[in-house]
Amino acid sequence: MKKGILDVLRGKFLVSGDAPKNWLFIIFVSFLATVMIGSSHSADKKVHQIAALNEEVKELRSEFVDLRSDVQRLKLESTITRTVESKGLFPSETPPNKIKVKSSRD
Repeated sequence: MKKGILDVLRGKFLVSGDAPKNWLFIIFVSFLATVMIGSSHSADKKVHQIAALNEEVKELRSEFVDLRSDVQRLKLESTITRTVESKGLFPSETPPNKIKVKSSRD
């Protein structure tokens, strides 16, 4: 047992008779480790992108709500009346006349 551990630590398994099998396995494991590290970095990058996009969506939604409330306030009759009074227009004192059209069906 002790001799087997010492052989591994000294690297004798890399120069023994069946070393090509060992080298192929080491290369394969290294390739898998590289792929795993790359995919985890890619996943982390996507998580950060998603978090940034979620923050941007929250900001845009807040801006939308603010702008919508401003537009609703500007559409009020009182606001429009105040705005056009400064330009010399006033609301009519007399109500509009109702126009009735008689259709002539033959």
